[in-house]
Amino acid sequence: MTYKNNERGSATIALIILAVVVVGGALLFSRSSEPTASQSAIQADPSGQAVTEISQGGAVPSATATAAGTYEPYDASKIARAANGKVVIFFHASWCPTCRALDSDLKANLDKIPANMSILNVDYDTATALKQKYGVTSQSTHVQVDAQGNLITKWSGSVTLAEFLTHIK
Repeated sequence: MTYKNNERGSATIALIILAVVVVGGALLFSRSSEPTASQSAIQADPSGQAVTEISQGGAVPSATATAAGTYEPYDASKIARAANGKVVIFFHASWCPTCRALDSDLKANLDKIPANMSILNVDYDTATALKQKYGVTSQSTHVQVDAQGNLITKWSGSVTLAEFLTHIK
């Protein structure tokens, strides 16, 4: 009879330990998916007022934030931002090591992208018309454009934001 009590006690302890691990893992996961203040991207809205992105999808004005540029998906309407700043199209391929290196560096340094600069990420493999328009023949090509979409300068191969910025006109 003592053997069965020990067996039940061991099973109960094992279930309790399993429950603690599952609950602890769930709590850890839920906290890691919420952005911290240092992970929030600081961007300028079209009026120039600083905003901080929040996880619920909204944006609130931030009195202490310094307006920074943006790194975001390409949309043709965003080219017009070049009237009041700099716009660069980044032809990115997910399979390209150089592209992945710059993508990581840009995401790690969002707050260092100069104010009034928009870096627009476009998929190299699917943006056939854009590649043709700007004469892009390789991934990791960057095209700075004016507000009408005219090419200002074009280069390839930057792997850090600092190196990227040396090419901006």
